[in-house]
Amino acid sequence: MVSESHAPALLTVQNLEKRYGSRRRLGDFLTGKQAGFLHALKGVSLHVNEGEIVGVVGESGCGKSTLGKCIVGLQRPSDGTVIWSDGRSMDQFSRFERSTRIQMVFQDPYSSLNPRFTIGRLLKEALATHVPASNKGDLAAEVDRLLGIVGLPLSLKQKFPYALSGGQRQRVSIARALAVNPQLIIADEPVSALDASVQAQIINLFEEIRHKLRVAFLFVAHDLNVVKRVSDRVLVMYLGEIVEEGSKDDIFSRPRHPYTRALLSAIPIADPSVRNPSAILEGELPDPHETIAGCAFSSRCPYVTERCRQNHPELTPVSGTQRARCIRLAEI
Repeated sequence: MVSESHAPALLTVQNLEKRYGSRRRLGDFLTGKQAGFLHALKGVSLHVNEGEIVGVVGESGCGKSTLGKCIVGLQRPSDGTVIWSDGRSMDQFSRFERSTRIQMVFQDPYSSLNPRFTIGRLLKEALATHVPASNKGDLAAEVDRLLGIVGLPLSLKQKFPYALSGGQRQRVSIARALAVNPQLIIADEPVSALDASVQAQIINLFEEIRHKLRVAFLFVAHDLNVVKRVSDRVLVMYLGEIVEEGSKDDIFSRPRHPYTRALLSAIPIADPSVRNPSAILEGELPDPHETIAGCAFSSRCPYVTERCRQNHPELTPVSGTQRARCIRLAEI
């Protein structure tokens, strides 16, 4: 596990917002309702240290993938800043500079790889845009090196993506991300489309890359077992907000937010003689287009009070680096 350091964080995100405009539906025209905004991210702040793996978990639609895309630059945030360790905002970097610092590995490796290129050409294309012209002759050797890092045989260089298994394609995606020697990789659900045995291999690969190359990861996932296996710190998101954050041990052994407890109670236990106490979520997920005055989780929380519905909670320190967004922390 990566220990806390007094050195500046590799990446710092401050109050990141992302809003999408929505179209008026027929019912809106009939009732006179104006078009609103979908609030995908609501003031998200986080940091990632060098060589650290930070897990981001939450239900589908909570904003995990949007967060990763805003950080890497695939989407422009509505507000907030993404700051590198040298103090510069990512907006100040050229596209080339940004790509040499941050890369992204996507959920579906097949759709993110050009089906008309061989594996060797895919990796050469990634390398060619970042290697000085005087060193172009070394591209073939560099392709071999990248395949070795991700554990793929050199014989795959002449094959096309369709001829590879899902796990092999994801390894190629990781090799392509490593081609520019990034310091941070955003991994967006990188193992959710893979079999359990292949998932374990890819997770082991991430850990090897972290230790050998000191690459940091922001690991986005909905599978809590995977996050527990790979992460140093964990961020729990709900409806565009971080509702709890802390070390892996804090989140999985001493969860404080009711939503985190509900997520953990849903993890199946292999021993049939052990029953996992369930925290059942009641109520409907709020409409992300609506502005919620109080706690976003109040419509489903078993501990809700009228005070929760009227006051929006801040992330409150619990112990050490653990924080939770709940005004009843002392009571529950």
